[in-house]
Amino acid sequence: MSFDGFDLPGRNDECWCGSGKKYKKCHLDFDERLEELYLAGEEVPDHDLLKTAADIEGVKKSAEVNVGVLDYVTERIGPGVTTAQIDQWVHDYTVEHGAIPAPLNYEGFPNSVCTSANEVVCHGIPSPDEVLKEGDIINVDCSTIKDGYFSDSSRMFCIGEVSPEKQDLVMVTKEAVEEGLRAIKPWGHLGDIGAAVQKYANDHGYTVVREFGGHGIGLEFHEDPFVSFVTEAGTGPVLVPGLMFTIEPMINMGDQEIDMTDPNGWTVRTADGQPTAQWEVQLVITDDGYELLSW
Repeated sequence: MSFDGFDLPGRNDECWCGSGKKYKKCHLDFDERLEELYLAGEEVPDHDLLKTAADIEGVKKSAEVNVGVLDYVTERIGPGVTTAQIDQWVHDYTVEHGAIPAPLNYEGFPNSVCTSANEVVCHGIPSPDEVLKEGDIINVDCSTIKDGYFSDSSRMFCIGEVSPEKQDLVMVTKEAVEEGLRAIKPWGHLGDIGAAVQKYANDHGYTVVREFGGHGIGLEFHEDPFVSFVTEAGTGPVLVPGLMFTIEPMINMGDQEIDMTDPNGWTVRTADGQPTAQWEVQLVITDDGYELLSW
């Protein structure tokens, strides 16, 4: 047994990770390090959150569809397109590639994708009445299930000629994600990522949404840990190799306060009506850094 109740094998038994190697030649030192960190008071992910090589390969196949969906949208989105059309593209492409749109019917969500335009922070519901026009910015958030494995990523799109202010918001948000990625060090802390994201956004005059963030993912749509982007460096769970999660800050042009009063129970907006942006990537921590899986 381990600190989290996980049944560890004997030294000469096959390792729990599925490598086929003896435990003493594979993850014994790894687990001893986890135990030491736990006893030192660190927040250490449970073993059931750590993805095996087989899990990672499964997620990659799911992510191939997820990235393909976003590439498909990229080629077609523009002025005059409705968000309902985007939803249909996403649904059809996903199903045709042997996968399932993860948002569809998830906790009652009615569509296959989230389309969040302009002041919509997240969870925008596609509609035939929402027609994209010149100057809009929109986040298209795709999530895919393939053979039981989950992938998740989103991109921002500038529709036609967009104001310099909106262009800057979209660009800085993408760069903030890249800053978060640069902050990753195996056996470092999850808070390092959020601190880097928030500093970059604040340094450029923007604010970061507190209530929503990234999440663990892989075997379920939403797993631990919650990935906040208003954290302090050196805090939070240890970035243990095998931990898989998303980086997806929601960055506002104005105040960080949000409005969650939409009667549909899903759509979140900025409280001041100012534009907001979000990019999302999915990754897994490796022995020497991270591997990007979906983007």
